[in-house]
Amino acid sequence: MEVFCGIDWAEKHHDVAIVDDRGQLVAKRRIGDDAAGLRSLLEMLAEHGDAAENLIPVAIETSRGLLVACLRATGRHVYAINPLAVSRYRERHTVARAKSDHADAVVLANILRTDAGHHRPLPSDTELVRAIAVLARSGQDAAWRRQQLTNQLRSVLREYFPAASEAFKDTKSGLASAEARVILAAAPTPALAAKLTKTRLRRLLIAAGRQRNIDVRVDRLHDLFAAEQLRQPPRMEAAFGEHARALIMQLDAACRAVEHLAQATEAAFTEHPDAEILTSFPGVGILTGARMLAEIGDDRSRFSDARGLRAYAGSAPVTRASGKSIAVMQRRVKNQRLAAVGYVWAFAALTASPPARALYDRRRAIGDGHAAALRNMFNRFLSQLHHCLATGQKFDPERAFPTHHDRVAA
Repeated sequence: MEVFCGIDWAEKHHDVAIVDDRGQLVAKRRIGDDAAGLRSLLEMLAEHGDAAENLIPVAIETSRGLLVACLRATGRHVYAINPLAVSRYRERHTVARAKSDHADAVVLANILRTDAGHHRPLPSDTELVRAIAVLARSGQDAAWRRQQLTNQLRSVLREYFPAASEAFKDTKSGLASAEARVILAAAPTPALAAKLTKTRLRRLLIAAGRQRNIDVRVDRLHDLFAAEQLRQPPRMEAAFGEHARALIMQLDAACRAVEHLAQATEAAFTEHPDAEILTSFPGVGILTGARMLAEIGDDRSRFSDARGLRAYAGSAPVTRASGKSIAVMQRRVKNQRLAAVGYVWAFAALTASPPARALYDRRRAIGDGHAAALRNMFNRFLSQLHHCLATGQKFDPERAFPTHHDRVAA
């Protein structure tokens, strides 16, 4: 008799249900979120035929956490079912809108019994790639937080100190640069900035790490801060300054976190054998490659063809057809992290690859917007990446863009 297990996950406890191939409830139990709870779950599964050659599949509403990690370590198929999909399946069994943790566990088990073929188990990625995913995703989150804080700081400075935004707009990272953070921490108001001498500015720039064109930079900042500008009342200006100082402290911590996670991600990514393949593509650096690998993984059976990978990344359009109406639209349901890094990859490839630039120009010429042209380029790169990963070869621009190279040769 084939059986299926469903687990309704909660923060402190989990409800477990096991059903047979006819949908009859075989066993149920509530376990704790600890080692004893996992032991109880494994004993429960073993009582109903769980063995090394016949592991019982498990459906759960999350793909993260210690319980999921321990279940994956046993080698069984673990299905992470979207909670929205579970709610739709629940309506197949009752229209009374009743809900309980035990009932949800039964629904999850029945999803595997009836529709396991329509859901994918969690990929069998290696431990290294899962570690890279932790580092890459946390680094991506830190970078997004840094940008949010930068935007907040810019918004506050516009209220009382617009010259500060003007002073650092030509630096690589703008207000998130080390120069901006060091100088604004020392002088967060126009009054304090106007009192900065050239000697003091020089010391601050050196402390921020600047080594070239220090005198030119000092003169520019001194002139900007000393120039006449609109001012808030003194007490209002001081209050805004304290607000800005607090944001700078948060921004400084966020920048340090981004740098720390970038170093850790690079160290882990370079150990993976797929790193050379990913970084052989134009526009793909260490961090971009690590974020790509974190979302794609190294389980080659996860995407049977490039079409599945493109749909997962959201680069392939989706067609909606009903009767005589046919609409081709941008895909909204996708891996948002992979889509975000894909935009960065395609944008960087504009300057790193002449054939990619030519493709972008052709798409713009036929009416595509900037984002749509980049998405088309990302879509093509993904097909090439899937082929390279499947065959273990690096990117070859002559094979990737044969038409362009033939035109150049002619």
